Amino acid sequence: MAISMDPPNSPDEGTPTATRFGFPFVDLAETKPDPAALECAPGDYALKHQVLPLRMQGDALVVAMGSPESLGAVDDLGILVKRPTLAVLADAGLIRETIEEHFLEKILSGLPGADEGPITEIDENTDLADLTKMAGETAVVQMVNLIFAQAVRDGASDIHVEPYERDVKVRYRIDGMLGEMMRPPKRMHAAIISRLKILGEMNIAERRLPQDGRIKVTIAGRAIDVRVSIVPTVFGERAVMRILDKGTAMIGLPELGMQPDTLDRFRRVIGLPYGIILATGPTGSGKSTTLYASLQEIWSPNTNILTIEDPVEYQVGGIGQIQVRPAIGLTFASGLRSIVRQDPDVIMVGEIRDVETAEIAIHASLTGHLVFSTLHTNDAPGAVTRLLDMGVEPYLAASSLIGVVAQRLVRRVCPNCAEEDRPTEEALRAVGITPEEARSATFRRGRGCDKCQNSGFKGRQGLYELLIIDEELRRMTVAHASSSVMKQYAVDHQGMRTLLGDGKLAVLNGRSTAEEVLRVCQREEI
Repeated sequence: MAISMDPPNSPDEGTPTATRFGFPFVDLAETKPDPAALECAPGDYALKHQVLPLRMQGDALVVAMGSPESLGAVDDLGILVKRPTLAVLADAGLIRETIEEHFLEKILSGLPGADEGPITEIDENTDLADLTKMAGETAVVQMVNLIFAQAVRDGASDIHVEPYERDVKVRYRIDGMLGEMMRPPKRMHAAIISRLKILGEMNIAERRLPQDGRIKVTIAGRAIDVRVSIVPTVFGERAVMRILDKGTAMIGLPELGMQPDTLDRFRRVIGLPYGIILATGPTGSGKSTTLYASLQEIWSPNTNILTIEDPVEYQVGGIGQIQVRPAIGLTFASGLRSIVRQDPDVIMVGEIRDVETAEIAIHASLTGHLVFSTLHTNDAPGAVTRLLDMGVEPYLAASSLIGVVAQRLVRRVCPNCAEEDRPTEEALRAVGITPEEARSATFRRGRGCDKCQNSGFKGRQGLYELLIIDEELRRMTVAHASSSVMKQYAVDHQGMRTLLGDGKLAVLNGRSTAEEVLRVCQREEI
């Protein structure tokens, strides 16, 4: 059983005299764990429960925990290692960093190599019992835990497990960019995929058809949802996992990175009582985050907000959320019909994919509801022409649409290693920066450091293009005007800032680079 340890009087014992919640407090920035103590605890247990063995005190093991709530995990560790334990408190963030530093590489180095271990390849004739046994091998369980733990630690949004002829690559998408992180032994590939299928409650024996699943994992005390997609390829099944971290999505409008004038205009639009507001952009551009932030902005105890999504990525308190299930007939269109009968004030439709869903959403907006949804278009005016191309009547689109926000995500210059930079004239010209503007600006670029995995970038911010539908744009919609004509009108008469124009401001204020903006935004003149 873990007990509270009285703080020592001698500073030589390595534990400070401060106490918190009745436990001694250890500063891990100054006190380093004893390697002999670290050897006592299994790495996967330390990673899962976030408890850190610090040193031996007689026969007892001194264990650091982030809060008194982890005292049970310290007790269980004592039973596991068959020693009494002495609990101390330490900063939870430093505990996590120390555990990862000491145990991740140890777990990885302990995995079987290409010619080692009990793991065997599978073929079409491998039976279910063998697959299940392989997926439960200690090395496989540790490998999958390691993949998840490192992805969350590095802030990855997606994990790719990619089989090739002679090897397997695990790549993480961090700040929108894919990078290779590790190469498990090829012979472990089938067992890793089987483990993911078991966790995602998929059919472990089906290896010829694509499958989707969902995994709930707890990493460093954080509950993480993982969407899993597995598809068969020539060299085996490929898995892509989207990490859904509620903490990163539940942000407010001010944290999205909109320029103050754009934010003011957007708030006025979402404050209207009815109409359709669309968020557009490619997959992974932050559309869902913008819609969730909008719903949080307008939520009140007096509003009834309902959503229909595929899938429900984040559970939001106070909002009714419906999961699309096409297999049983619950589609966006059928679900939206039912939502309208639920007396909603605000409706969010995950995506408008067909004319039926579009028309139901339009009729909902015309009967006094505020409707949010997404479309895949390159810019804001393109959403209008996309609705018409889907078959929506021009007069319906014109009378219901009130605003469209297009967006992209660009990487921010790492604040830890940022230094002054001088972009090329061609790059500045491509983003629309004049020589006069360049002379008074301070450009920055990250040289690369441990904080940003030597990429020079850390985190992302949004670029936004907000189109407000006024009477002239409604007339253009009915007349089937092109998106380029609508865009030019909005720039000239509404002062709309284009995506590239928003990117230009990010470069001028040193938050991003010209090359990064050009990576996600199309040049306006080629």
